[in-house]
Amino acid sequence: MIAARTLATIASHDPILDGDKVQTTPLSDDLKQALAKVTTASITTILLKKGLRNVWLRGTRPIKAGQGRLVGRAFTLRFVPAREDLATPESWGSPISTRAAIEAMPEGAIVVADSMGTTDAGIFGDILCARMAKKKVAGLVTDGVMRDMAGVLATGLPVWCQGAAAPPSVAGLTFVAWQEPIGCGGAAVFPNDMIVADDDGAVVIPQAIVAEVTKAAVEQERFETWAVEQVEKGVPLPGLYPPNEETKARYDAEMKKR
Repeated sequence: MIAARTLATIASHDPILDGDKVQTTPLSDDLKQALAKVTTASITTILLKKGLRNVWLRGTRPIKAGQGRLVGRAFTLRFVPAREDLATPESWGSPISTRAAIEAMPEGAIVVADSMGTTDAGIFGDILCARMAKKKVAGLVTDGVMRDMAGVLATGLPVWCQGAAAPPSVAGLTFVAWQEPIGCGGAAVFPNDMIVADDDGAVVIPQAIVAEVTKAAVEQERFETWAVEQVEKGVPLPGLYPPNEETKARYDAEMKKR
């Protein structure tokens, strides 16, 4: 259970606003630890209550079981359909390349790659993933696929994707930019948005509301833990989940005793 003190601490870590522009703020340990205990299912429920429905990145599945939950700021990559004069092996040495983008990735970032759902060209292989792991990138999320799967797994880099394909990225994609707004799995992701990924896939939390969403999601998890206890005691669902006023009062009273 997450203590009330943690909820209060989370609330103090709102982004710094400069007019209409949200400035990037470091991911505090309190915020990261709180989000690491919240499922993507709970996060999508909270965002739904705030009117945000399109936040789950379709096609993002853990590359292997047991990767755990990942939390971090988004570092975005953007691919477009392959064009023969641009999508060539020679382009890998260009200043605008996945290689150059990797060198710009900060420690702890979650790389989110817009691969347009392409599943017949792998965007990264073992060497690129090894470099990302060496730079202590937290993980990679994409609506596309990987290549050199055995080597990618050996790097230990946590990856969420649609699977594997042998052909390289240039067989179907042209890399064009990093740290720009993208669409991944049909959801909009902006640089420095918060990404949380677990066994249910990856979810994006807009940077401007990370603190308030985290606070609400932590409370949602706490209530649902209590609700499961009630179900195990034989309490019927109507009035329990979602809670009516009587249930809310009983829940609040019990929480005060813990």
